[in-house]
Amino acid sequence: MNPVTENNVADFQTLDPDAILDLVETAYGLPLTGLCRPYTSYINRVYELQARSGESIVAKFYRPGRWDRAALQEEHDFLLELKAAEIDVVAPLAFQNGETLASNNGMYFAVFPKRGGRNVCEFMEQDWIEIGRILGRVHMIGSERVANHRVTWRPAAVTRDQVSFILDEELIPKTMSAEYRAVTEELIELAEPLFNNADVIRIHGDFHFANLISRPDASFVMIDFDDMAMGPSVQDLWMLLPGYRSEVQREINLFAQGYETFRAFPDADLRLIEILRAMRYIHFCAWCGHQVRDGRFIQNNPNWGTAGYWREEIGDLQKQLGEIRTELDQCAYP
Repeated sequence: MNPVTENNVADFQTLDPDAILDLVETAYGLPLTGLCRPYTSYINRVYELQARSGESIVAKFYRPGRWDRAALQEEHDFLLELKAAEIDVVAPLAFQNGETLASNNGMYFAVFPKRGGRNVCEFMEQDWIEIGRILGRVHMIGSERVANHRVTWRPAAVTRDQVSFILDEELIPKTMSAEYRAVTEELIELAEPLFNNADVIRIHGDFHFANLISRPDASFVMIDFDDMAMGPSVQDLWMLLPGYRSEVQREINLFAQGYETFRAFPDADLRLIEILRAMRYIHFCAWCGHQVRDGRFIQNNPNWGTAGYWREEIGDLQKQLGEIRTELDQCAYP
């Protein structure tokens, strides 16, 4: 959620296999083989490594400038709390000095156990109940402390900053900037008061099906807490839903059934779902805007930033704003 900074790309150029293996072997204190298999990761750099004893681990190098040490430690602390509560997450392993974070020239890294599994793109009835139970437990732990060094996910803070970045950096054609400013400001002004009484706790922050893995004869495993934030608990629900809020009441009811095994379900916050979807649109545009500094991004996304791209984005936001207004006017939200 926090944007990457412009000096981040060059720092990763030093990460060749020899450097990765040397850094991890020194910090972790475990002799490694020459295996260094990169994983797909949009922001960080992630590699599968193997100890000579046969143990497989995953090394994660955090993009410099994105999170400071305190913010990264809050992610690790949350994961360790969840693990201590016997919630199935992939928590960081301790280095030789007992800490879970190591650094080299300002670049932080950590190691995690390798966990196998597969993503599930379509959930059955019992899956929704099970996911509800898992998130109920996660949010029960998440509500016990405040993450002071993490983003608080609400429009007047995160979204307004992202809009300012897009406009100030002139990522959008000047002929469209006024229209973009108008629709985003209307969205922020409408949405911000609705967050005043929201159930704001520590959350996963980016909980979609790719961050939930299934294993045979076992519970789901939550992975990748890199976007952990303070925010409304429904942020960890809406990206799993197969449609708009008005179309998925059955799934929400099943989820709530499992969730309430451990924690009261925040029914009133369901009105935030379509707002959070619109905020996600803006967040993704801003994230792409930061990636433009990496030449590989434009090579892989040649249409990004074109007039056609921004016309579609403005249209999507206008449509989403209409969806939000219609549901609020019809009292579709509880």
